[in-house]
Order: sequence, then structure tokens, then C-alpha cells
Amino acid sequence: MTYQVLARKWRPRVFEEIVGQPHVVTALANALESKRLHHAYLFTGTRGVGKTTLARILAKAINCETGITAHPCGKCRACTDIDAGRFVDLLEVDAATNTKVDEMRELLETAQYMPAAGRFKVYIIDEVHMLSKHAFNSMLKTLEEPPEHVKFILATTDPQRLPVTILSRCLQFNLKPLAAPVIAEHLKRVLTAEAIPYEDHALTQLGKAAAGSLRDSLSLLDQAIAHGGGKVASAQVADMLGTLGGDLVWPLLERLAEGDGAGTVREAERIASRSVSLDGALEEIAAILHRVALAQVGADPEDDSDGARVKDLAARLDSGRVQVMYQIAVLGRRDLALAPDELAGFTMALLRMLSFVQAPAGKRSPGAGVPVAAPEGKPARAAIASEPSRREAPAQPPAEAAPAFDGNWTAFVEKLGLTGMAGMVARYGELASFENGHLVLVVPESHPMYAERAYQEKLKAAIGPYFGAGFRLSVRVGTTAGASVAAARSREAAERHATAAEAIEEDPFVRELVRDLGAEVVPSSIRPPEDSAGVPSKEKR
Repeated sequence: MTYQVLARKWRPRVFEEIVGQPHVVTALANALESKRLHHAYLFTGTRGVGKTTLARILAKAINCETGITAHPCGKCRACTDIDAGRFVDLLEVDAATNTKVDEMRELLETAQYMPAAGRFKVYIIDEVHMLSKHAFNSMLKTLEEPPEHVKFILATTDPQRLPVTILSRCLQFNLKPLAAPVIAEHLKRVLTAEAIPYEDHALTQLGKAAAGSLRDSLSLLDQAIAHGGGKVASAQVADMLGTLGGDLVWPLLERLAEGDGAGTVREAERIASRSVSLDGALEEIAAILHRVALAQVGADPEDDSDGARVKDLAARLDSGRVQVMYQIAVLGRRDLALAPDELAGFTMALLRMLSFVQAPAGKRSPGAGVPVAAPEGKPARAAIASEPSRREAPAQPPAEAAPAFDGNWTAFVEKLGLTGMAGMVARYGELASFENGHLVLVVPESHPMYAERAYQEKLKAAIGPYFGAGFRLSVRVGTTAGASVAAARSREAAERHATAAEAIEEDPFVRELVRDLGAEVVPSSIRPPEDSAGVPSKEKR
């Protein structure tokens, strides 16, 4: 007996078998039960989500010999002939190969004749967006006022290319791409019915690779069964798809979390030696970091196969660094094409991540400083440490001239002259309270990131020595009064800009240009003397 591929064998025959489109199935079923039939339907969506399948089931529902129903019997001649593709009153047209106006006119001429075997004559036009402009015009009148015995069902993957005159004449249903867990669950039912052994993670991989298309997932499943010799295993599926799988990515993430530069490069080279897509490697890293970020805010990941690993990584990495690493992974995929070669772009993305990971004791980030042995006869000197934790560590305040905090936060910040993350939160923060060694700052709602834990830790490390033991710091987002250093500097800049603008407008030469030539001073182009080497800009248009 000839083998039938899974995509055809498991093609839905009734509405109840449609996967992942309840919003469309419910609407069609209710319309059929109440006999509220439209003369033209339009199904839109990406490939393999069920557009043509729904069209055929709808054709069966309105031509079933038991009557118009949302549950066609599947046994009468109309149902069996439609399933077999030989129903004379069901005309399926591929618009991609029948684009000309003459072909469309010839097709529509048959619409005036009564159906030969069914209740309705049904026209299914697939990829309707491929029709020419003249072909669309030729079907407008028939589509707007078809004979009572004619139903049109149009399907397209690109509804934006349809004329609005066609869209306005159809009842439109948008079929959504299916989520990977939904596809994996359907593949599990198929393999159980086919008595084929499988691994759950392999089905998850196939669900992701299908990119929302159920038909593509069944085609990939057929390929995976052949590749695995009658079973669907995770390792064989990863090899077939050319993807990494967690077993390759997790050791790399472990090296990143430890701040192990040499180990990170070795893992990158090992992944490249497997001839897998490095773009896919960055995608997998981003996916894992997304799960880590969810775990850090208390939202357990849906897929708990690596739950312990995710929670461990969430505890070891700072939330701010997870966000930065995720962004580097996403942008690194874009930059791969611009790199000298793909491995160089992949490695540089990993090293950028590594520069934001604070290495724990006993590990060094790339370029971390090491003691330099002194030549004989010369005094030993310590090498300049470039390790991030050392570079950003605040210097201990000198015993003399150490600024004391007297309740004036603005003056205190100005004296310290902090930079980096600590400087940002210090300049934008306003003092809310200071009691029993607990300093509370408020940052404006326009800059909520300065209340994140990473910023608080930097500021606490920078100013802690000035407050002594038991010092605590809290930063929250709230309404501010404009008393911060940043707000004061902003007001000063605005005043300088207003003064410079007034000086330019009062300049005799500028006034002549405005009066005689219709020139106009562009306010945004004006730079106060302090910002432009002492000479205000006089750009005009």
C-alpha cells in the first residue's frame, strides 16, 4: 500500500479537528447552526495554518445531505466526494497559476448554472492575492451579488495585496500562527496514534522549527521519523534541524556566568565545530536568558525541563546583566552578517556579554589584571587591574576633606562628583528621608531604571564609606519636586539657552536677515556660549 504522508493523513475532516483556531471555528459553527450564511468568505493567515482545510470543511457543512450543519456526517456522497476531491460542485482554483482576466471570466461564467449534485456551488480560490488587477475587476460584480446557489471562499497569505473593493465584499477570518507548545501537543497525539516512540523535547524542537505552521510541523515530523529510524529523539532532531539543543548552549552559559573568558571562547569554537547555525545559537541563548529573566521576577517558565538550571542561573546573575546579555544576543544576530566571519561575530557577542558579567572569586573576566612579577633589583609594581569589579570599586574617602552628609543631598552629590551608574542615580535622585542610617531616595517616573537593584548597589558601594557601618540605601520611583542635581542642571541649561536665544534675536545682523530675507532662527540649533566654544550658533533657514 502506498504510504500517505502525515500532513495529508492527519488533515482535519471536521471543525472539531481544527487545531489552534477556536475563534474562527466558533464563528463558523454558530453561523451554520443559525443558517446565517455569507456569500463570500476570506481566510487569511500564514502557510499551513488551515485556510484551505477550513474552506473544504465549510463546503461539506453547507452541502451535506443531512442539511446545513456545523457537524457534517462525513458519510453521505457529498461529504465523501469533497474529501476525495471529486465533488463536481466544488471548484478549487489556484490563483497563482490562473492570474489572467480571461481565465477568471471563464470560471465565473459557470456560476450562473445551478449545482449538479450539491446544495451550493462553491468556488475556493487559493492565493487570491496573485490575481491581476483586471482579473479582480472582472469578479467584483459577481462577488458582490452572486446567485443564491453560489458561495465564494477566498484564501490568501497576503491580505494587504487585496483591493479594498474585494475586502469589503467578504466576511474575513484571520487564522493565527500556532504556538510551539500547541504544535508539540498535536504532534504528541499523532505519534501516540501512530505508535511511534518519541521524546518530549524533540517535539518542542519541531514545534519551534515549524514557525507557527502545523503543516510544516507534520512534514518535519515525517523527516524526523525517517532520520531517527522509526523514532523521534531529541539528539537526532537537533542534528536534522542543524540546531544546538540545550546540551550545547548550557555549558557556554555556565562559562559566561563564571566569567571564564578562555572557557567561553572554547565553547564557542566547539559549537562552531558542530556546523550548526551560529545565528541559531544566539537565538537559543536569548531564549534561555528570557526564561532566566522570568524566573528572577517569580514567573516560573512554562517548560520546566531545564527548570533547575534556569533557577540556578537566575540566582547567579544580576537582573541588570541578564537584560544586557539578552540585548547583546538579539543585536548580535543582526550584526553577524557585518562581521569578518560568522564565528568572529558570534565570539565578539559572547565577549561583550562577558564584559558585563561580574566574575566571582577565583575567576577572571577577559583582560582581568594579574600581578606582574618585578625584575630582579627593581621594586615590584602591581599591574593596573582592569577587572570590572575593581575598576568600578569606589576609592576609600581620604581621612581629611571627606565630605560629610549634613542632610543636603544635592551639595553632597556635587562634592563627591560620582560617575557611571552610581553617578546617574545620585544626580537624578531626590532625598526622601534619612533616619537611623537608612537613606531613601526618589527618582522620577521618567527614569525608572535608576531604581533597579544594579544601580542601587553601585551607589551604595560608592557612598557607603561616608556613612559608616549599618548604612542602608533604598531607591524608589515616585513624584519628584525638581530638587535633584539633574533637575538643577537642566534648569540652568534652559536659562542659558533662553539667554543665548534672546541675544541672537536682538542681534542687529540677525534682525536684518529676518526682516529683509524672511530668515527664521531655528531654536534647536542655538548653543549657549558654554556649549559651543563661546560663540552662539546663528543657523537660520
